[in-house]
Amino acid sequence: MRKQRLKLNLCVAAALVIFYFAVDFGIKQGMITPFQQINLVLIGVNIILAVSLNLITGFTGQLALGHAGFMAIGAYVAGVMTVKLGQPFLLALLAGACAAGFMGILLGAPTLRLKGDYLAIATLGFAEIVRGVLINIDYVGGAAGLIGIPQLCTWFWLFVWTVLTVVLIKNFINSTHGRACIAVRENEIAAEAMGVNTTLYKVMAFAIGAFFAGVAGAIYAHYFYVIQPNTFGLMKSFDVLVIAVFGGLGSITGSIIAAIFVTVATAALQDLSVLRMVIYASLLIIVMILRPQGLMGTKEATFDLFFRKRGESHGSAQSKQSV
Repeated sequence: MRKQRLKLNLCVAAALVIFYFAVDFGIKQGMITPFQQINLVLIGVNIILAVSLNLITGFTGQLALGHAGFMAIGAYVAGVMTVKLGQPFLLALLAGACAAGFMGILLGAPTLRLKGDYLAIATLGFAEIVRGVLINIDYVGGAAGLIGIPQLCTWFWLFVWTVLTVVLIKNFINSTHGRACIAVRENEIAAEAMGVNTTLYKVMAFAIGAFFAGVAGAIYAHYFYVIQPNTFGLMKSFDVLVIAVFGGLGSITGSIIAAIFVTVATAALQDLSVLRMVIYASLLIIVMILRPQGLMGTKEATFDLFFRKRGESHGSAQSKQSV
């Protein structure tokens, strides 16, 4: 089984490398249009946001609606670092992500003792406070936003941080800390009885999710030149939650698929003006009726079933030969 896992990991790594160089070649040769490049960036940003929110809501079971606030912190801190202070993109991105993660700890420590609707309202209020503060700070442009951000986010940085987000969060979930977060989701009282520090793990998941939301914000800021407080409003938090729920709470694969689908669908319907949101909302309603647990539920796309069936068939063949 370990050899099969190794082969699978090598196949996935090879596929990612091929995909990276294929897209890079398409961009350099002009085969991928600027409009398609914009949507490629939005797909990457949405994957990072959805996977990081899924860690909080799907795997730890905490209903949070403040993801746009963490994204805004990452975007503005990174933007100030490059525009005002002249720092390199990588340092600015890490500074924005760390600032968002730190705010995740500050917010998570007192609010994660709340549950259900109360936690959702508290995190939603945090996102609106961040937006209101940014509107009233002239240093970052106020309501007009931070303008003149250099376009430092290339396909390389987008690809690297998207893959890193998925890999790191996946490894965290598979670790003992991730299992503790899942235990909190399943039954918090039982987890506490078994000695799990539920508050610690909820804050840990919240901080990691906020960190990667800050990464998404920094990437967004350094591709679209300008960021405004209203970009990170209430609807942005709901959009990320919709993607996570649509893909399946508790499934990283589902978040990736849903992020791609929602971004592509939004781009395809943008010429329909008002009807775009009607069709988009109708599609989501239909999917939720037919598949209320989301596209993937809590399952991940693996080859375990394939390997098991092949092993069973091989074993049955050997038994027949022995008979």
